[in-house]
Amino acid sequence: MLPFTVNIKLSARTLTGALSAQNRGAADWGWQGLIAYGCHSLVLVVDSNTAQTLQVLERHKASVVKVKWAKENYHHNIGSPYSLRLASADATGKIIVWDVATGTARCEIQEHTKPIQDMQWLWNQDASRDLLLAVHPPNYIVLWNADTGTKLWKKSYAENILSFSFDPFDPSHLALLTSEGIVFVSDFSPSKAPASSGKKVYISSPHSSPSHKLVAATGAKKALDKVKILISNEKPSAESVTLNDCLQLSYLPSKRNYMLLLYPREILILDLEVNQTVGVIAIERTGIPFLQVIPCFQRDGLFCLHENGCITLRVRRLNSIIGSPNEEPDPDPVQELIYDLRSQCDAIRVTKTVRPFSMVCCPVNENSAALIVSDGRVMIWELKSTISGRSLRVSNSSVSPLYSPASFCGIPVGAFQNKLPDLSLDNMIAGQGTVAEEQLKNSFLQEVHLKFLLTGLLSGLPLPQFAIRMCPPLTTKNLKQYQALLAVGTSNGSVLVYNLTSGLLHKELSIHSCEVKAIEWVSLTGFLSFATSAPNNLGLVRNELQLVDLPTGRSIAFRGERGNDEPAIEMIKVSHLKQYLAVVFKDKPLEIWDVRTCTVLREMPKNFPVVTALEWSPSHNLKSLRKKQLAAREAMARQTVASDTELISVESSVISLLQEAESKSELSQNISAREHFVFTDTDGQIYYLTVEGNSVKDSARIPPDGNMGSITCIAWKGDTLVLGDVDGNLNFWDLKARVSRGIPTHRGWVRKIRFAPGKGNQKLISLFNDGAEVWDAKEVQMVSSLRSGRNVNFRILDVDWCTSDKVILASDDGCIRVLEMSMKPSCFKMDEQELTEPVWCPYLLVPRASLALKAFLLHQPWNDKYSLDIFHVDYPENENVKKLIQEQLNSLSNDIKKLLLDPEFTVLQRCLLLSRLYGDESELHFWTVAAHYLHNLYQEKVQTAKTTDTIILPEKLVNPLDICYDILCENSYFQKFQLERVNLQEVKRSTYDHTRKCADQLLLLGQTDRAVQLLLETSAENPHYYCDSLKACLVTTVTSSGPSQSTIKLVATNMIANGKLAEGVQLLCLIDKAADACRYLQTYGEWNRAAWLAKVRLNAEECADVLKRWVDHLCSPQINQKSKAILVLLSLGCFTRVAEMLHSMRYFDRAALFVEACLRYDAIEVNEDTNKLIHAIFADYARSLKTLGFKHGSIQFASKAGAAGKDLLNELEQPKQEVTKG
Repeated sequence: MLPFTVNIKLSARTLTGALSAQNRGAADWGWQGLIAYGCHSLVLVVDSNTAQTLQVLERHKASVVKVKWAKENYHHNIGSPYSLRLASADATGKIIVWDVATGTARCEIQEHTKPIQDMQWLWNQDASRDLLLAVHPPNYIVLWNADTGTKLWKKSYAENILSFSFDPFDPSHLALLTSEGIVFVSDFSPSKAPASSGKKVYISSPHSSPSHKLVAATGAKKALDKVKILISNEKPSAESVTLNDCLQLSYLPSKRNYMLLLYPREILILDLEVNQTVGVIAIERTGIPFLQVIPCFQRDGLFCLHENGCITLRVRRLNSIIGSPNEEPDPDPVQELIYDLRSQCDAIRVTKTVRPFSMVCCPVNENSAALIVSDGRVMIWELKSTISGRSLRVSNSSVSPLYSPASFCGIPVGAFQNKLPDLSLDNMIAGQGTVAEEQLKNSFLQEVHLKFLLTGLLSGLPLPQFAIRMCPPLTTKNLKQYQALLAVGTSNGSVLVYNLTSGLLHKELSIHSCEVKAIEWVSLTGFLSFATSAPNNLGLVRNELQLVDLPTGRSIAFRGERGNDEPAIEMIKVSHLKQYLAVVFKDKPLEIWDVRTCTVLREMPKNFPVVTALEWSPSHNLKSLRKKQLAAREAMARQTVASDTELISVESSVISLLQEAESKSELSQNISAREHFVFTDTDGQIYYLTVEGNSVKDSARIPPDGNMGSITCIAWKGDTLVLGDVDGNLNFWDLKARVSRGIPTHRGWVRKIRFAPGKGNQKLISLFNDGAEVWDAKEVQMVSSLRSGRNVNFRILDVDWCTSDKVILASDDGCIRVLEMSMKPSCFKMDEQELTEPVWCPYLLVPRASLALKAFLLHQPWNDKYSLDIFHVDYPENENVKKLIQEQLNSLSNDIKKLLLDPEFTVLQRCLLLSRLYGDESELHFWTVAAHYLHNLYQEKVQTAKTTDTIILPEKLVNPLDICYDILCENSYFQKFQLERVNLQEVKRSTYDHTRKCADQLLLLGQTDRAVQLLLETSAENPHYYCDSLKACLVTTVTSSGPSQSTIKLVATNMIANGKLAEGVQLLCLIDKAADACRYLQTYGEWNRAAWLAKVRLNAEECADVLKRWVDHLCSPQINQKSKAILVLLSLGCFTRVAEMLHSMRYFDRAALFVEACLRYDAIEVNEDTNKLIHAIFADYARSLKTLGFKHGSIQFASKAGAAGKDLLNELEQPKQEVTKG
């Protein structure tokens, strides 16, 4: 009969534990909704919603020091689908780019052999999506193509580079944090290395400035006034700065040209226009120092991580500067950026081995943060908002209240409409520009409070040592109740039981008070474990041997009162039928126990030989005992059966029933079968003993084998007995053929040998000090080998079999790996994994399916019915794929489902919600801007219809687009923000240079009176005194008379022609020729400056002209920033041109949805030309849906496309007609 193996489907997996010190900064939360972090040389990928480990990537040979998810700010379609790309870098300088879903490496990059200091994917979306910038120590930055692994360019700098930060508003600007200061690079480009070596500025440490001696007494506000220039172009003297203790540098994504510097005890906010500190968040003397800070994009807020693991959210106080522009600012308000503490989560208990490592924040919604702790825990904290009534306001707090926004998903909503305020940070709290004094009188703003809630916790294995034991194998008898459980004994005395089907912790049992040495299962639901305390002066210990019942968690001392002050237990072995237990001691004879009754059967006499290895024989007489018992019953069964023809079938069924009854009654009736065990003594002699009932008989002795050293372990299965010795020899005995073969492995002491489960399966695993080997005992051949230091960089502590073809290795890097028999590290495909909770991650679907799912959710209702059942629509796709899509739909939260099924939830809101659900950065920005300006247009139309009612505030002022969108904001709000900024700069100025910069800005902003005051402040000793005085005279006397205007214009143009662009532009602004100034700026390539000036000085029409010229420039092939151009056009209200551009760029889905939204808001004038465009867009979108196989949607859009979609519609509906004919 052929041997067969019973195998339960278990995927290879890795259970991870504590992190290594080098993993500290290796964590990232991607737009895809997944968190990746390094654990020793592994990269773990965790779902942020359900806190489940989805993937463990193993290929690095050294500790992972950085991980970064690829950006999602590009248009996704079938050619460039949603995919999970991740870059990870290790301590030997290797970077691996992964396809996370399949667990395969796309490419490997190596330049030097030192740890990568920092890396970032390029965010500029129209450039290639595969570019990765990395800092290779000590002083190189290298740009890689992460798809092919080719180096595009390399640049070295004078100092050691610690980290870098891209300017989120300008892809050509980059700041490097070096060991001495900051280097600003302003000519960064993907095509070639920066030509200049950047502008170097030095940071004087905040502690060296006199202010910090005063902090304790006067607090942070006074300290701020004392912190003057922190950034200077001169190198500070050696006494003033010992070392740059700046922990982090980062641009603020919420507003242009601001940067934060993080120190252990304060965060400094710098205004880069004047290189000056404009805000300090200082910690009081008793406070907990900072470790890390993440600035937000949607609102001007900061997530801060402290050394005690506490995460705090600080939000900028609104309108700290109020005052009319041309007047002296009011001296009363505090003139600085103040960030108020709004929420904080609980701290963790910090010990020597447990400390916070890093924090990551959700980039899509910015409303949750995850803390990665050194012991392997991941804690996911989510912000929740609660609306409080005005009456509840606490009057004593100086903190201004936060208000909830009036809109949800970009559109203002009524009080009774469905909304989900906790969806994202900008849906929780209103923006900077929303709250103006006149509105505070209105009562429709609701005050909101934020708090952190722990919504996910993932914990790792404790620190090694480990003792592992898999539960008894799966058989035909235990098929129904079998669970693949692994017991892990730990160094702190607890036993963790993992379910290997899901990889989750099943139970944690605190059983012992010291390190667990070994575990033996006595049934599928119970095990024995033993631990020994440290020896006393006499070398005696306390032995703890516990019998644990898993379902109840009850644990009893197996040896009763015994165990105190005796020699240490060396090993425990349970017999094959789980009847008997052999307990081997160090300097004390063996004990044989009955497992079922917890009684000792025999304590061996004092002269009993010292046991070095012991194993129970698989042979026993249970079958013959059962046969005797069954004989009588079978006879009875025969009498009851009438005819002989039925005999065979009935007899076999009766016998099987009786066998089952017998096996169940076995324990209750205490049938004691005869079992045997062998052991070896120190001389290598083998003893064979028999245990039956309570008698133990010595049966035979076999003399030692001369080729073997002292025997350390024995394994026995079927007719094969394998012995291992201290010298690494393996001796295979075939008991049937009575032959033995000795094989030297030359690997030293054989610590353990275990046979694999499964009938006829003769594979075994042997553990050595330097690794493990799998052998086939039948062929006496090695199957695979693993050696520490050669194949892997960890040491193996313990081994076992998981199933007949998978092994389990516990290693000193704190991980337990379930591997194939080859013992090669492998990543699994994510879709093969069994998850206990469904995970929303459309990135895991095949590209066609993820895009079809998106279309299904976007174009609700189908057949006038809102539904989340994919089988409800005509979608001729493979059933398995449809099932996977349906699983994704089912995994959505109830709140999201409610929104998606709400008929009042508009197309624009749906697009915004789906861009968040898909983590699609490019769509999120597009739809945010589109929703804002489309809705504004609608509001204006409504108001022009109500011309009689003039009191209504224009909606633009009430709810402007937040300043994080910079140039895309409304002009009025943009001007207001720039004035506030320059006022703050003015208060903070400390040198002549700063004063001059402020005066220049004020002149450009048209604030002439204030500029003159600053110009007149120049002291007589200053070389610029004369020049500034004349300039002040000029500014005050400029009249609109013809001659003076023409003279100034002539001078200005001459200045510009001779390289003094800024001065010429200033003169043009003085005579209200800002439009000409913008044109000159654009001619000289200062596009951003021109856009800025147009927004602060020109009327709507002139401003639109300047911005449209900028759009043409952005669309040019050498610049190729069409996506940015589209956003600028949206802000100008050129909706038809946006639709044309989207269509020409082949963004058919976005174009079709945008056109639908425009038609709903009457934003596109319907005439022959636009109709042609609309039809073309709908027809192309219908074709793209057809390629996805999404027939229902394709028909819907083809029918809207008029003549353009006619052929397609016929083609799609043809099969239907054929079917009806048939």
